Amino acid sequence: MHTLDTLDAMTQHQSTQTMKPATAAKKLGVYLDATPAEFREGVVSRAELNALQTDPPQWLRDLRRDGPHPRPVVAAKLGVSISGLARGGVTEPLTTEQIEALKEERPEWLERERATQAEVRKEAARLKKRGSESTEGGA
Repeated sequence: MHTLDTLDAMTQHQSTQTMKPATAAKKLGVYLDATPAEFREGVVSRAELNALQTDPPQWLRDLRRDGPHPRPVVAAKLGVSISGLARGGVTEPLTTEQIEALKEERPEWLERERATQAEVRKEAARLKKRGSESTEGGA
């Protein structure tokens, strides 16, 4: 009976779980400082986060489309690592327009970091394949 009481309390606690706006922004893939004040100044419940993901309001759709984007999103859009962005001197959030301009300009650092990232992915795939082969061979 005690276990059930504890489970009930945990279930109730989960239903009201909240997170800081920074955490919610990270999960939504948006730059916190570009979100509306009411988002930055409050807390976000799990249900609110799910609603934002399922049916994003206009501000969220605009932010995802136009930016400014946080570094993980910028890195993904450019096909480089976050460290690669830093090595290239990109430390601030970029808009979609700025990202597209960089893709067109193809600066040396971007080409170098893309090549590095491609090698990292190739090596990861090789190791994954080797790991799955040794698992199959051992069974």
